[in-house]
Amino acid sequence: MSRNNRVVIFGVTSAIAEKVARYLVERGDSVYCVGRDQNKLEVIIGDLRIRSHKDAYVGGEIVDLLSFSNHEAIFESARKALGGIDAILVAHGSLPDQSLCQASFEHAKKEIETNAISVLSLLTHAANYFESLDRGTIAVISSVAGDRGRGSNYIYGASKGMVTIFLQGMRNRLYKKGVRVVTIKPGFVDTPMTADFSKSGPLWSHPDYIARGIVKAMDGGRDVVYLPPYWAFIMFFIKCIPEFVFKRMSL
Repeated sequence: MSRNNRVVIFGVTSAIAEKVARYLVERGDSVYCVGRDQNKLEVIIGDLRIRSHKDAYVGGEIVDLLSFSNHEAIFESARKALGGIDAILVAHGSLPDQSLCQASFEHAKKEIETNAISVLSLLTHAANYFESLDRGTIAVISSVAGDRGRGSNYIYGASKGMVTIFLQGMRNRLYKKGVRVVTIKPGFVDTPMTADFSKSGPLWSHPDYIARGIVKAMDGGRDVVYLPPYWAFIMFFIKCIPEFVFKRMSL
């Protein structure tokens, strides 16, 4: 992905995605912002317009991404507003309460729909659109949590694992069409979504650092990007732990 691109960001009101949008508009890209919090979205769009280049477009719309039937219309609105789409970033999601998910499958189902099914729906539309163009970049924020199921967050991990596997297959499908599919796996990030976590350890990152890494990943390079990069080594060793040992661990 080069400069002066037309990018759609789903979930722009998240801390990481907002930072990504800032980096993109400051270098000259046009951005179509999709979010569900009207007040926050309006503030973000206003800020981005101040930062953007005079010839770039900045706009967007309020959308509940759990309304899957609206996803095709979102792409059409973005395409018309931008004059075409060169890349998308899917960044929306939630961090579920594992204990509530264990107690109620209805709660678990809603979290899975938010973190996985809605993402897969958007990606289906994106894949078909970019495949018709023989170009484009699809970037998605997954998580290191999807690399191995842990007792403390396996609903979230299962959702992210589903997204990661879906992206692998889609990457295989679209490679010969010239469409890049980038899986982004952040580790622990200090955002409002993790406000209840203790953040005294050395593994926590700032959204600004993660956002810069996402923009770099979208511009070109690897198919799967761990942020910060040391998480690739951490997860490699975690995945190597035998199950008979892993199930006895408190993670």
